[in-house]
Amino acid sequence: MRRSIATVSVAVLGLALITPGAAQAGPHALAPSAPSAPSGDELSPADKASLEAGVGIAPKAPYGSKPKGPNPYLAEVADPAKVDYSGWANYMKTQSKAKAASRDKAAGVKAQAAAKPAVAIDEDELPGTSGGNDVPVNAQRIAGYGTGSGQFPNIRILGSLDNQVVSTPTVAPAPEDNGSITLAGPTGIGVGTQSGAAISSQIGDGPHGRQTGDGSNDFDFYKLSAPAGKVLTISTATPTGPLDTVLQLFAPDGTLLAVNDDFSGIDSRIVYRVTAAGDFYLAVAAYGGLPADPFDSGSGGGIGDPTPPTEGPYNLTLTSGGVDEDFFAVKLRAGDVIGGSVTGSATYLTVYDTVPREVHGSRQDASFIYPVDSPLPAGGNAVTDYVATKAGWHYVGVASGSGAYQITVEAYRPVLQGAKPQQTLYLDFDGARVNTAVFGGGGNRDLTPLAAFLTSWGLTRADEDALIDLVVAGVTENIKHDLEESGLNPKFKVKITNSKDNADTWSKANVSRVVVGGTIEESGVDTIGIAQSIDPGNFETEETALVLLDVLSSPAGSTPASLNTYLTSDSDRLKFVAQALANVISHEAGHFFGDFHTDNQDALPNLMDAGGTGFGTLFGVGPDGVGGTADDIDVDFGESLFLPAEGFVGTEDTLGRIVFGLTS
Repeated sequence: MRRSIATVSVAVLGLALITPGAAQAGPHALAPSAPSAPSGDELSPADKASLEAGVGIAPKAPYGSKPKGPNPYLAEVADPAKVDYSGWANYMKTQSKAKAASRDKAAGVKAQAAAKPAVAIDEDELPGTSGGNDVPVNAQRIAGYGTGSGQFPNIRILGSLDNQVVSTPTVAPAPEDNGSITLAGPTGIGVGTQSGAAISSQIGDGPHGRQTGDGSNDFDFYKLSAPAGKVLTISTATPTGPLDTVLQLFAPDGTLLAVNDDFSGIDSRIVYRVTAAGDFYLAVAAYGGLPADPFDSGSGGGIGDPTPPTEGPYNLTLTSGGVDEDFFAVKLRAGDVIGGSVTGSATYLTVYDTVPREVHGSRQDASFIYPVDSPLPAGGNAVTDYVATKAGWHYVGVASGSGAYQITVEAYRPVLQGAKPQQTLYLDFDGARVNTAVFGGGGNRDLTPLAAFLTSWGLTRADEDALIDLVVAGVTENIKHDLEESGLNPKFKVKITNSKDNADTWSKANVSRVVVGGTIEESGVDTIGIAQSIDPGNFETEETALVLLDVLSSPAGSTPASLNTYLTSDSDRLKFVAQALANVISHEAGHFFGDFHTDNQDALPNLMDAGGTGFGTLFGVGPDGVGGTADDIDVDFGESLFLPAEGFVGTEDTLGRIVFGLTS
């Protein structure tokens, strides 16, 4: 069934980077006596705090180089501590322009769109001013835009961001120890008329630094005050030395309000709108060396593995002032797929829906993960996309810059609309030869079938047909029945077939597949599941995803990603294994049908939740912590926040992004 979340409509462009029926089957034997998921004690409290904040702890690849392992935006990774999130974001940014060029040469929708040049739109707000179109209700409406007959679907908006000018007098850094909220040094911001400051200091010179102290990690905290409505803009520059900064903004009670790593190169930037007047505390730290407790200057995780934090000098600039944000209103039909990119001074691009609420804010260009056949714009300071679920005015917003910018916004209809063929999703349980190079693997690899893993879950060969039937029923409920029952798209249509009951239709037109079987060693891809792309609008209708089974069938307690971790003598083993596999399969199909990862730490389970500590939720384990019992939960597509580690902001409707791409 379809779920939604209650959200607060905030007219600010994502300025804070964190907001953060089947056949019955009897229980099987060979169950552990109780679930024993790993406690995570192998990670320090500081490392756990970093991961919870959406900041990685794995060693970073050199800027622009391809990190080790699979792309986490496309993969269901077993251990987020091993993922170089920043490295992947930086790599995709450097690769997106090249991939965009290759997409532009591809046949299909993009070639058809080339005959429709973009219409230039000038911002109405007078140069040098702000406030005219700073919120959706005052957005500049663009008449004539759309995908209907006689409308223009492509626009190029020319505008300027004109912020309040704030001086940044030099302020001396506070003496050490200034490594916590209670020890924070003054900036002068909010005292009298001062609204800015420039501070030069360094990480490593305090009592917890590598050379000068106990080596638990040095942090520098700063205090600033601001009234409601102001925007705090805080950035680091490291012109010399190896320091890789991370910024965190805290409320007085220690609540983390915003965090950023690698805004520009390895330098960081936070832009945060103040909703209630008060004091704020900024922490400057090194990547891999964040505090576990912002009230304890000695709460770092130390200078060792997995990522030795860097030390060195930095320049810090802080301002509290008025920041220009520009909104433009475009009228969309339900099912319109829009994409946008921004160049020039602006570094933040977003889309708001009809509510209006933010539905996809971006400070990055992750268009590298679109398939080649996607027509959506790519290349720029930031790229965003959205599938409209309701007809009406939608809002494209831009912020975080000073001076001229150019926004490209393009709208398309689903590629299968009006066509007789429908999308088929083929589930292959028989093993397959797959070219794993598309996932970062080593080329053509043979993957063993589902049957080879049954005994690892305490099942037998006699259970295979029943298991497949239950898995197919679960996927059908997740990807077909729930979407039909949503009522969003009366033309929604998908056919789900499988290797047990149907001929292998892979390589036929409009057939995408999920191969369920194989191992990390066989595939050469270190993941549980991975999709070929993220494809808002489902423009590439013939893609592959993998669901590997070695981690999912590993011994109980070895990892939260093992199904055995949640099985006991009370479990309906067959039912739970089928339920969990159906959810993981649906997750991977969700990617190539258009969905990004959602936050596995929020209150609502979502089929697009990332793994990590949230595997039990993704598998449908209920409050008792045991799978295959009466309190198991039905995990569906629905509305949830984006995964903070992947850098997007807003509420993602994972059902809505799929339901119109599967149109016939």
